[in-house]
This record gives sequence, structure tokens and C-alpha cells, in this order.
Amino acid sequence: MHHVVKQGLGLRRALRCSVAATALALLAGTASAQVLEVAVEASPAGLDPHIVTAFASSQLVLGPIYEGLTALDKDLNIIPGLAQSWTASADGKTVTFKLRSGVTFHDGKPMEAEDAASSLRRVLSKDVGSPLASRLSAMESATAVDATTLELKLKEPSAPMLASLTGIAIVPRGLETNKDALQRAPVGTGPFKFEEWQPNGFIRLARHAGYWNAAEVKLAGVKFNFVPEAATRQVGIGNGQFALLPHVDAATALQLKGKPNIAVRETTELAYTLIGMNTSKPPFDNAKVREALNYALNRKEIIDAALFGSGAPAAPLPAVLRDWAVDVKDLPCYAYDPAKAQALLKEAGVATPIAVSMTVLPRQDIRDIAQVVQQQLGKVGFKVELKNPELGQFVQDWRNSNFDLFASTNAGSIEPDDYFYRAFRTGGSTNVFKYSNPELDALLDTGRATLDKPARQAAYRDAQKILGCTGPAAHIAYPTLFSAVRSNLQGYDIYANRSLVSLGRASLR
Repeated sequence: MHHVVKQGLGLRRALRCSVAATALALLAGTASAQVLEVAVEASPAGLDPHIVTAFASSQLVLGPIYEGLTALDKDLNIIPGLAQSWTASADGKTVTFKLRSGVTFHDGKPMEAEDAASSLRRVLSKDVGSPLASRLSAMESATAVDATTLELKLKEPSAPMLASLTGIAIVPRGLETNKDALQRAPVGTGPFKFEEWQPNGFIRLARHAGYWNAAEVKLAGVKFNFVPEAATRQVGIGNGQFALLPHVDAATALQLKGKPNIAVRETTELAYTLIGMNTSKPPFDNAKVREALNYALNRKEIIDAALFGSGAPAAPLPAVLRDWAVDVKDLPCYAYDPAKAQALLKEAGVATPIAVSMTVLPRQDIRDIAQVVQQQLGKVGFKVELKNPELGQFVQDWRNSNFDLFASTNAGSIEPDDYFYRAFRTGGSTNVFKYSNPELDALLDTGRATLDKPARQAAYRDAQKILGCTGPAAHIAYPTLFSAVRSNLQGYDIYANRSLVSLGRASLR
């Protein structure tokens, strides 16, 4: 210290100038960090990542607020998440994860292996009733060996396990029987922490200062504004009020293309639109009626009319999963044939007109699809009444199987097991159709338990043949997914599974 003092006034001034310059640089860096204004269509039904299923909820929580043990990059490859590495035993029945050190929850507490173990047990808890439970049905136990080592014991080898874990958020320990705590006050490890929710206005997130990868986070926060009208969202991105519309319908995308300071990005969506059928009661307990409904649908007409031609007819798996998908040409019922539909209804012995109701997800593209489907089904003998509840009521009716038909969308994945097991296996955690088919169950069990890829491919090909025409879901389309992005937003990537994880790397200039 003495030798610094002896350097005299000049050095002290230089030091003061250096400190001041550093302070100004820090202030400038803080000032440059901005809050990203995003417009989305609907307020979420809740924010618990183990309970919510609707995109309006899940897109807000998984990625920005929560993280899983594994993650996906923009090309949908599995990469490390909160687990930096993992190893499997020779028999495939023990998987050991090495967790990142220095990870903290938004409340400041460290994230440790016991939190991860507790989170996986919570998904399987009957008290919570998570729709994700089927993803972990192969799990026998989850144990924290030490603070950064998690050991999963499996009942059988599980080929889809690493893919399934990308969608299961790690939450603080001790919530295994609590299904209320996180619905309105989420606590995750992600780049942004929850600040405020005004139910009809917005959700505001702030940067998580203790984030394990904080150097990558450029935004001061993200504000999700709930703007139900597509026209209002369109005006807002046009005048710079919003910098991002993460998911826009095809009509809006067409109108925004070529507008100054706006880029429209697109990819084929992994999720599919569908008409779901309740097989626990007439008439959809009859496989011939379900097959008739498929023949009655002109999928190209639906895509042209409701999606402005932006999409592809939806076989049970998307064509982008080249190793797994069956071509629509191999599904006879995808050939539009109203006469065949009427003949099948006659064979089924049901009297027409068949009066049924269809509960419609409150999203504009789904509403448009439902209206076209209503007209098409009317031509073969179905009299369909459309019901348009708000999102919370739709989700409640869907989960309780309180419908004849529903029009909605099902989340996509890189893994066939994620598409089929929880939705279509007997007792699956989102099998709201009440569908049960022992032949399909055996195929899905094989696809899940064997690690041999050709054997898995054969099982899923056969599963698609069953689900395509007589299953409980009439697959409609894999839409083109569009995002509208202002030119001042950098680092945002559109993901085929609708993830907003890239906001943790985005910046505004």
C-alpha cells in the first residue's frame, strides 16, 4: 500500500479515473439490458411444470423458468441440462447422473440431487396427478447419492428415458404431495425468475442473478403480455410495442411477411392438431364409427381453409421423424371417402344424424379447424355442436374426459414413446380418450423396454397402423410453426417443439 501512495497524485488520479470508467461501463452494461416484450394469445391455466399441459402454460415455464436434467438444442438433439453427464449400467437398469455444481433456485437455495430425486417422485405422486407420470413409469427409484450425484433405478431398460427427462422440470424438494404451491408462484433454476402475474394482463419474469450460466443471459427480463386478438398482436409487433410473437397463425404470418423491421421464421411443428374421441361411451366406443370419422375428413381441405395451406396431413408421427414415421399413403382412411364413412356408420348400426358435441381449445387455428371439421362431418351423418370454453374450463373438461369430441393439439417430441405411451396406452397419464387396446399396449411396452432400434421401429410402425384409422384421435395436421421477430431481437431461435429456451440467450439492441 505504501508504494502506491508514494507514486503521487498522478497515479491516484489515474486509479480514480480507472475506477470511474469501470463503474460507468458496468452501469452502461446494466442500462443496455432490457426487458423483452412478448405477446401471446392466452393467459396460462397455471404455472406448475408438472401439472400444466396447454402450450399457453408450458411455453412460459419450461425453459425460461425451469430446466430439466437433460435438454434439447435447436436441432432437437439431446444435450446436458442440469445434469452435465450420465452413465448407464451394462444391463441398462441403473442410470447415474452427475449434476452441475453451483446451481441455485430462484429463492437462493442450492439445487442438489435430492431436489432432482424429489421432482421425479413428485411426477409419479398420485397426490399431484401429473400428466407426465407415464414418462417415468419405468422408474423404480430416484436416490441422491450425494449433492451432485443422482441414481435412477429402472424396472427395465428405458430407451426413451433421456428424451423424456428433457420435459420434466426440477423443482425444490418437499413438494411431492403439494399440487398448489407452484401453480401461481413457480420456483425454478432457469435464466428468469417469476416476478408478477396479472391474470388478464401479463406475466413478468426478471433475470435470475444466480443463474449457473449467467454470462449468457443478456435480457433484464421477459414480459409475456396476454393479447387475445391476433390483429392487436399484429399491430403491436408492427409498431415495436412487442419484439416477439413466438407463435403466430398462418394468416398473420402471411400478412407480416415483407413488413419492415419484422422477420417471420418458420419450422414444421412437432405437435399435431387432432380431433379426440371419448371411447368410453357411444358412439365412439365403436371402432367402425372412429374409422368412419377419419374417412369423413378431407385433411387437405382443412389445411387449406384453416391453416392457409401451411401444414402437412398428420400421420400419428411427423414425417420429420424419418426413422419412425409411417407415410400417410400407408393409412387407407386418410383417403377422403364420405361414401365409405357412411357405409361404416351403417355397418356400425348407429342411427343418423348422430348428435355429438365438440369441445374446442380456445386458439384461433383450432377454432378454424373445428368449424371445417363440423361441416365435413355433417355431410356423412354427424350433427356436431361446437363448445368454446375458456382455457381453464377446456383443460378441466379434457382432463376429466368430459367431452364427446374435442379439437385441440398434442405436444410433440423427438421420441415416439412420448407421443404414444401416455396418450394411448391403457391407463396412460393423458389417456383422456379412455382408450384401451391390448395389442397396442403390447407394442408400446416393447417400444419402451427394448434398446434394439430395429425392434423399436417395427413396434412403432405397427402401432401407427392401429392408431391411424381406429385409434381415439383423428390426426389432422402438423402445422407450419411461425414466429414474428423484430429486427432488434437477436439470439431467438424457433424450436419445432415450441420451446422458448432460447430467450435465455437472446438480447435486444
